[in-house]
Amino acid sequence: MKRFLILIILITSTIQAQEKKSNELDLISDTNSAETYLKTNKKKGNKLITFNEEKHKSALTEDLFKLSVGGKTTVESNYEITTYKVVEKNSITHYRMSYILLDSKTSGAEKTKQYRDRIVKSYKSGAPMDFLAVKYSVADNANQGGDTGWFTKEDMGLFFDLDVTENNHSENDIYTLDNDATGHYYIIVNTYQPKEIQEIKVLKIVEPRN
Repeated sequence: MKRFLILIILITSTIQAQEKKSNELDLISDTNSAETYLKTNKKKGNKLITFNEEKHKSALTEDLFKLSVGGKTTVESNYEITTYKVVEKNSITHYRMSYILLDSKTSGAEKTKQYRDRIVKSYKSGAPMDFLAVKYSVADNANQGGDTGWFTKEDMGLFFDLDVTENNHSENDIYTLDNDATGHYYIIVNTYQPKEIQEIKVLKIVEPRN
């Protein structure tokens, strides 16, 4: 009888804890309330994650993108239960291009521009942009053929020190941009037209399995 009562108490406590957790999650309606929740629930694995429809492709992210704001899904393993709740969903303009960065510190501005003109001529004569980027660019992504991947206007500083999003160039157009203040000179190819890409912010909560 005593063991039975202990079992009932344990089951009741577990149910109450699950209900409390569910009620707390139901109150989370946006990123602000999600961040507030995380401040008071500093457990390993609890976090706010941003998923991008182009960059993150898995069975889980496909399910998450199908949910509306407030929607939840749960993943269970032998050791833990992970709950994902969508707290924000946006469609954001992304840009993608390939570029070559030349730095005029060594040769000076005029010689760098002349050098750049020869590279553009090579491209127009049939040399692939990725080959030229590997050979000539001093940017960090030169070994990736100068490809930026999809980026937002907020992320532009990762690649450029001037605004490259305000241009009227068509897809696959090649053009140049100068930043005399920094001595950086760019050769850019618009590999893609600007694209609206969906992003979601998801609250991830990890609980040990009892």
